[in-house]
Amino acid sequence: MNRQPGLSVRLKLTLSYAGFLMLAGALLLTAAWVFLMRDASARVFVPYLPDLLRAFDPTNYGPVIFGQAAAAVLAFLLVFGLVGGWFLAGRMLAPLTRIADATRVAANGSLSHRIRLPGRRDEFRELADAFDTMLGRLEAHVAEQRRFAANASHELRTPLAITQTLLDVARNDPNPDAGELVDRLYAVNTRAIDLTEALLLLSRADQRSFTREPVDLSLIAEEATETLLPLAEKHGVTIETSGDITPTTGSPALLLQLTTNLIHNAIAHNQSDQGAVWVTTSVYPKCVVLTVENTGEKLTRELVSTLAEPFQRGTERIRTDHAGVGLGLAIVKTITQAHDGTLTLAPRAAGGLRVTVQLPAQ
Repeated sequence: MNRQPGLSVRLKLTLSYAGFLMLAGALLLTAAWVFLMRDASARVFVPYLPDLLRAFDPTNYGPVIFGQAAAAVLAFLLVFGLVGGWFLAGRMLAPLTRIADATRVAANGSLSHRIRLPGRRDEFRELADAFDTMLGRLEAHVAEQRRFAANASHELRTPLAITQTLLDVARNDPNPDAGELVDRLYAVNTRAIDLTEALLLLSRADQRSFTREPVDLSLIAEEATETLLPLAEKHGVTIETSGDITPTTGSPALLLQLTTNLIHNAIAHNQSDQGAVWVTTSVYPKCVVLTVENTGEKLTRELVSTLAEPFQRGTERIRTDHAGVGLGLAIVKTITQAHDGTLTLAPRAAGGLRVTVQLPAQ
């Protein structure tokens, strides 16, 4: 925004301090004139115009001396107010100078700088602390986006490199098996499409570009369970669904994707046989809760804390036939945050994972 040049805040505060001091001095001198100098002459009780003109009468030395003293006091107050006001304004505005310097540093790309303004809490220090908090979150967000971009580039490059290798082998093979080549290319292309769609869904949820409407989370859980029931039967996993009607507000499509990802993850990362998945919905006065638990290998809290990060699959949990694209729980986390909810992951004592999604009640 283009602005016209003006006086600095420090100069404005200085003039304000000096003006206030001059006004206070003038009022004090006026009070002294009214209550003290009227005793110098019986004819002077209140300072109206004829009495004020007596200050220029050489035969009346009392008021003249008082006027000279008043002028000297006002001159001293003016100089003292300007100098003291300039110094006090500088001291008061010093925190703003540090905040402005930190803003310039951040604008140049350095997000690691912090103000860390010392002293007890006041308006300036609250502003500095809020700015430091904002810088911390912004730095973490930028670092996360950079990691995400690097991992996404790596993941997208992998199917392209595999496709290039398959085509090179087929071109150099004098008797290529066209059927096998087509099957492999189809599988690689399917994985690339799945990854691209997952990235688009992640971006859509992160931007919150969706319409909110009333949703029953229990119905969505039943729909996702019915869709994934054939996959569960294929892996020998049983799914149990229970709970209450859980009314909330959000995008039905995104919440269905969230629930589907959780149940699919619970099926894919389960025991080899006789596994189980429990899907439960609960309602509370201010929130609704979706819980998905599954049996499986014992997990450490350190591993669980990284599972919601993009492309962090937890290699020891991957089934060779359903490794996924590494964005399932990352999409769940983003959709949950877009709906103003919280996502909690915790290892089960008997093995497996417990995922809890808490959303605001309708």
